[in-house]
Amino acid sequence: MFQSARFSLIELDTDRLLESLASEVRAGLTAIPKRIPCRFFYDEVGSQIFEEICELPEYYLTRAESEILRDHAEDVARRYSLPILLVELGSGSSTKTRLLIEALLREHGALSYVPVDISPSALEASALQLLDDYKRLEVRAIAGEYQDGLRRIRRDTQRPKLILWLGSSIGNLDRQSTERFVSNLRGGMNLQDRLLLGIDLRKDREMLESAYDDSSGVTARFNRNLLERINRELGGQFDSETFDFHAAYDEVGGRVVSHLRSRREQTVRIEDLDLDVEFAASETIHTENAFKYSPTEIDALARCTGFALEEHWLDTQNRYSVNLFAPISPIGAPISPG
Repeated sequence: MFQSARFSLIELDTDRLLESLASEVRAGLTAIPKRIPCRFFYDEVGSQIFEEICELPEYYLTRAESEILRDHAEDVARRYSLPILLVELGSGSSTKTRLLIEALLREHGALSYVPVDISPSALEASALQLLDDYKRLEVRAIAGEYQDGLRRIRRDTQRPKLILWLGSSIGNLDRQSTERFVSNLRGGMNLQDRLLLGIDLRKDREMLESAYDDSSGVTARFNRNLLERINRELGGQFDSETFDFHAAYDEVGGRVVSHLRSRREQTVRIEDLDLDVEFAASETIHTENAFKYSPTEIDALARCTGFALEEHWLDTQNRYSVNLFAPISPIGAPISPG
């Protein structure tokens, strides 16, 4: 693996990640109804497919978020008077993050960037491209779960941090889990730190269902890769083509719900788990929730997790939001970044 004065990659307990996949697959495929957590989408193959999703005409989220960052990256950078640590949860290819990297480099001349992601190969590939393009950038990548990466960062630095959680990844957690996760983030932040959240908004059913079940079938392939990952890593014997993909918007819950549905009655062997999984015809595996928020719900999330909503930016079509959360001090007000 490549290392240099400007690049390092720490892999945090990758054996435990495989153990986590095995235990979650066993628990999820023996449950009623069946489920596989969406965090397992993003192996190397899944990460590549997701990059394809981001280019789809129906998938407005990436374009809307990029528009907001293009318009307001300078606003974010100017809030800091000194160089900061830029931390990103679920960085992927870091394409949109470049807008913030460029703004922070223009403002401060140098920048330390800490992407946290599951895939070491994706982290290395994107980091090497960034380092080639930005000579005053250093990248200290962490391959692991978000919380493990954040614990490492807290231990290693006292510099002001800007933590990015973009792509509406927050929507993959139910609302109670989101509150717990954001509260935990707040617990590890100083008053000068900021959290920048990309959050998709509630909107009409047609737009949402098109975004999560595209006409060319890329999202279906993304979901079927969960089964193929089980084949690759756990000795599964899934024929992924015997499963259809379906996504539907639950307007009351404010979430898009995704499933894989077995086309027929079948039994699937998973060798490494010594497990035979029986499927009835039309039985489903729940793969993802994508929760959507109203502006009122975003403001309430900030307040109940120890933050003030410092800024709330929308794209020109009011489909998507980028939100700057500032930790609240004991006297009830945020402190300006360092």
